Amino acid sequence: MANKTITVKLKKSTIKCNEKMKATVRGLGLRKTGTSSTLENTPAVRGMIKKVIHLLDIQE
Repeated sequence: MANKTITVKLKKSTIKCNEKMKATVRGLGLRKTGTSSTLENTPAVRGMIKKVIHLLDIQE
């Protein structure tokens, strides 16, 4: 893989999301709307991103 990190930014609130989605967002290291986190590009992280992709902005 060329890029070993992915930067994700929380663009929408998790207020109306269920608890599993909220836990996934927290697991990605995001708390408030507008915060960003840089993570390793692993299959586990990509799976977490896929579950809540509608709430995130992603940059590789």
